[in-house]
Amino acid sequence: MPTNMDFISGNTKRCLMAMALPMIAAMFLNMMYNLVDSLWIGNLLGETAYAALTNSTPIILILTSVAMGAANGVSILISQAVGAKDRKKTEHLIATSFCAAVVCSLLVTILLEVFLPGILDALNTPAETYDMAYSYLAIYVLGYLAVCLYLYFTAVLRSFGNSMFQAAAMLVSTILNAILDPIFIAFMGFHGAAIATLLSQTICLLFMLVYLKKKKWFAIRLSAFDRNDVLQLIQKAIPSVIQQSIPAISTTFLTALVSTYSVTAIAAYGVTGKLETILFYPAMALNMVLTVIIGQCTGGARYDRAKDYLKCALGYGCGLLVILSVLVIGFSRQLSGLFVKSGDVAGIVGTYFLIVSVGYVLNTVTNCCLGVLNGMGKPAKSMFLMIFYYIVVRMPLAYLLSYLGCGLNGIWAAVLVSHVVASAAAGISAAVSFKRRTNTI
Repeated sequence: MPTNMDFISGNTKRCLMAMALPMIAAMFLNMMYNLVDSLWIGNLLGETAYAALTNSTPIILILTSVAMGAANGVSILISQAVGAKDRKKTEHLIATSFCAAVVCSLLVTILLEVFLPGILDALNTPAETYDMAYSYLAIYVLGYLAVCLYLYFTAVLRSFGNSMFQAAAMLVSTILNAILDPIFIAFMGFHGAAIATLLSQTICLLFMLVYLKKKKWFAIRLSAFDRNDVLQLIQKAIPSVIQQSIPAISTTFLTALVSTYSVTAIAAYGVTGKLETILFYPAMALNMVLTVIIGQCTGGARYDRAKDYLKCALGYGCGLLVILSVLVIGFSRQLSGLFVKSGDVAGIVGTYFLIVSVGYVLNTVTNCCLGVLNGMGKPAKSMFLMIFYYIVVRMPLAYLLSYLGCGLNGIWAAVLVSHVVASAAAGISAAVSFKRRTNTI
């Protein structure tokens, strides 16, 4: 079981960049992957079809967040075992977590197929978009096993210090989706995009399995399954799942709230969500990278190194987000036209980004600090922080401001306030955790 980098004794900037740059590239490729559906559907099928995709997006976000959260929870334990150079423990964790990933993803697939109509009703899905949203999701859910296993294997690779292959796998998947989407949409309409996505996800997983077999980064031996590790995995995975899912739940709530205004508002909110990925993904990448880097430092009891990585990530991350925020905010109206050619939609999108503005830099601070907490083996603390500023702050405030007559701008203001609260709370929590760990050494 090789590891690419020595995070504990290697150069801080070099190690961070070697992990972060491929991860950021992978996240942007993932963004392009998701944008492909939006661009083809919006331009080929129109505003109503795009609104249907927006109604489908929150469920897709939650499903992806569940898989990503579980994978990140697994990476916490594996990276700590790698940092402690415990080969036997690492093998047991990989075998046990793989079995859990397969069983859980199949269970979720069955449940979603059964309860999908009720979920769409609960999200206030308009009658004119209901059938399209249902057909898209019913097909998409069939590929959930491929999504889960892809995210699982990339998380395990990150634990060993390899983030490069995730970028390569996403490149293949994005190209496939870009090629297949217009073909299937032309012949099968709206749900053809879902079929193209299903095929590209499956091929991407097969590509990854071939790579893993050839490079032999790790072996999955079912005989190494250890039921004693199940509880430990659950203790890390569940908080991580909830942590990753809460933003998606918040997006689902806000989508339902925005749906009470108009189809144009729904389409505009869908566009903001797509453009926001440009600003969210670098922060998410740093979160996942810091989780495994800090995990290895924690396994080796080197909290001084963990602090160095956090400072470096904050410096580079915030600098990048300042540049990206200026570009997206400045050209948001023009970028909106790539998805839906509507002046009303562009106006709502432009106002949204002007109001939220600095929130994206603050979100980077939040994600870096949460990555530190996760790497230290405290995903539950990160989970409670996420619940606080998304569920306790953002959602009630958005509803209240909308109810009081502030309209869509009131909802957007609630998003900004939650970013401010999040960065402050996460920063304080990370500082306290470092202090406690240092005092116990």
